[in-house]
Amino acid sequence: MDGFAIRSEDTSASRITLRVVADIPAGSVPTVALKAGEAARIMTGAQLPAGANAVIPVEDTDFHNRDAGTSAPETVSLERAWKAGQNVRLRGMDIHAGDVVIKKGQPLKPQDLGLLAMLGISNVEVHKKPRVALLSSGDELLAVDAPLESGKIRDSNSYTLAASIESAGSEVLRLGVAKDTRESVEAIFQKAMSEDVDFILSSAGVSVGAFDYVKEVIESNGALDFWRVNMRPGKPLAFGKYFDKKFIGLPGNPVSAFVGFEVFVRPVLERLSGQLGSSRRRIKVRSAEEIESDGRESYLRAKIREEDGVQIARLTGHQGSGNLLSLVQADALLIIPAGVKCVPAGQEVEALLL
Repeated sequence: MDGFAIRSEDTSASRITLRVVADIPAGSVPTVALKAGEAARIMTGAQLPAGANAVIPVEDTDFHNRDAGTSAPETVSLERAWKAGQNVRLRGMDIHAGDVVIKKGQPLKPQDLGLLAMLGISNVEVHKKPRVALLSSGDELLAVDAPLESGKIRDSNSYTLAASIESAGSEVLRLGVAKDTRESVEAIFQKAMSEDVDFILSSAGVSVGAFDYVKEVIESNGALDFWRVNMRPGKPLAFGKYFDKKFIGLPGNPVSAFVGFEVFVRPVLERLSGQLGSSRRRIKVRSAEEIESDGRESYLRAKIREEDGVQIARLTGHQGSGNLLSLVQADALLIIPAGVKCVPAGQEVEALLL
C-alpha cells in the first residue's frame, strides 16, 4: 500500500498523531528505525523500516495530497487502532526454502515464466519442441482457396492436423499435397528427410486403394510395423519408419484423421516434449440415448451437459467419418470399448474431453 509505516502499538481507538521521520520510495533501503510515536511515508513495494509492523493506507490518514512529487508531511494523524501485519507482506509468505514451485514435465505457462524471473532463474532446462513434417496425399485434393471442381474436395486435413500439432506444443513443417503417383510421394518424403524433423505425419494414402502409394513407398525405403487398427473411425492407420525417420500415417477421412491424431499422435508429441501426463482429461458420463457400435473400439462425437448433477452425453449428428461439422459441435469423444455392440441409454461410458 502507498501510506505510512507505523508501529501498531502506537495506535489506539482514539485519534493519534505520529511524527513522520522518513520517506521510503520503492527500491530504496530504509536507513531509519521507528521509535515510539514515529511513522515513515512508504510506497507500495518498498521495504519496511526496522521497528515498523504495519502500513496504514494514505486514504486512512489526514494526509490527502497524493500528487506525484509531493513531499512527506511532518506529521500524520490516524483515527483508529491498527493490528500488526496489516498491509504488510512478510518474507516467506509465498515460498519457503526447499519448496518445489514448478514440477518437472509440465509445460511452462506465462505465470511460470514470471515466477522463474521473480526468483532470478534466467535459465532452465527444457525439452526441444518436437518438429513434425506434415503432408496430405490424393489427386482429389484442392487448395482451400481454389474453386471447387467436380470430383474434388478441399484439403481440410492439413489445416486440422497442423493446428492440432501446434496445440500439442509442437512445430509443424507443412510439405503440401502429394499426387497419387509413386514419384510424387517419394519426392515429398525425400523433402521431409532433408529437414530436421522428429517424425513424418501423413493423411490418406495408407489404405488398400490402387492409387495409395504411401504404404508402398514407406515399405520400399523403411518398414511398417502395422497399418491397420481395430478402431472406429480410423481403421487404416500406419506406423513405421522411412529410412531413419519415424512415420505415422493417418486415414484420409477428416474425422478419422482427427481421432487418429488424438488417440495416437498427441500422446507421442507430449512424450517427445517431456510431458509426464496427458493434456486430455477423461471423465465418466452417462449416455442420453442408446448407442450402437460394430464391436471395434469406437470414438463417437458427443456434447456433454450437466443435468441434475450428472454429466449427460448426446451424440452430435450422424457418426460418418466425413462429418466434420459433428466434430465441431462436439466437446468430447465417447469411448465405446472393443467388443461392445450396444450401449443402453443411461449407461456410464468414458469420455475423452476435447
